[in-house]
Amino acid sequence: MTVLILTAEQDVTADMVVARLHERGVPMVRLDPADVPGKAVISADYAHGDFDGYLSVNGHVLSMGGLRSVWVRRPGEPAAHAAEPSAWLTAETRQALFGMLYSASTRWMNHPRRAEQARHKPWQLRVAHSSKFAVPPTVITTAPRVAEQFVREHGEVVVKSASGPPPGEPPAALPTTLVGPGTDFSGVAAGPALLQRYIPKRADIRLTGIGTRMFAARKAAEPGQVDGRFGETGNGWEPTPVPHRIARSVHDYLAFTGLAYAAFDFAEDEDGIWWFLECNQGGQFGFIELETGQPIADEVAVWLAQRSPGLRIPEGH
Repeated sequence: MTVLILTAEQDVTADMVVARLHERGVPMVRLDPADVPGKAVISADYAHGDFDGYLSVNGHVLSMGGLRSVWVRRPGEPAAHAAEPSAWLTAETRQALFGMLYSASTRWMNHPRRAEQARHKPWQLRVAHSSKFAVPPTVITTAPRVAEQFVREHGEVVVKSASGPPPGEPPAALPTTLVGPGTDFSGVAAGPALLQRYIPKRADIRLTGIGTRMFAARKAAEPGQVDGRFGETGNGWEPTPVPHRIARSVHDYLAFTGLAYAAFDFAEDEDGIWWFLECNQGGQFGFIELETGQPIADEVAVWLAQRSPGLRIPEGH
């Protein structure tokens, strides 16, 4: 039984998991959908009420009947590397490749349909509420008066992107920005704005959930720091225990969304409360493992290699 990893050729985080799979003697095939057609060949046969499919990459042939699991890591657009790429060819290739993979009986980290829904931050907030996380009051609106009222009600608020930085070269940086009363919100009418009550924090928390395991890391924040992704604080990531209340909420969140992998971001306030900010279904973990020594890549390899029971916290947490 073989693990299939869908990612770009240059992916250091995937390299970490590949190494762990090799150590365990687990067969694996690595494929960038951008290389189909071309470097990779696919073939699926639907006849006599049965299905059979094959994928050939760099001389390695993978039968859909021998597919153990699929890790959707950082795949390129199907057919992006074709001799004559086009939107039509990308659509056709996506239909062929993912239609074949969906036809196989296998486990996904994460299934593309689940992952697509999980990317929507407004939906994340709803699921987070249902999972009993502490969630800052939030509004997403194109009405300037609604934004103004939200600021009057909550005082200091942050404005952030719902979808992340816009595409383009060079990539644009969109840090979370602190605003207050008197801000001109007339521009909100031109596009949705996400406003959230500002949480003064003493630390950023990154919790990585992988199948049955949770790994949490903490980085102390500087006074008044708003967006931990920007600006050096001189503080590093350190392992931190997972509170049982958070563990229960993570369990419920993953069970509801059907995600096998997720990276949760929290803001820890002065009272020690972990406020839910977002959940990235494909979030990076390499930098956390390198700083904390937590065996995240090994746990991803374990999940891909075999079935695991329900979610639990590592020993000692």
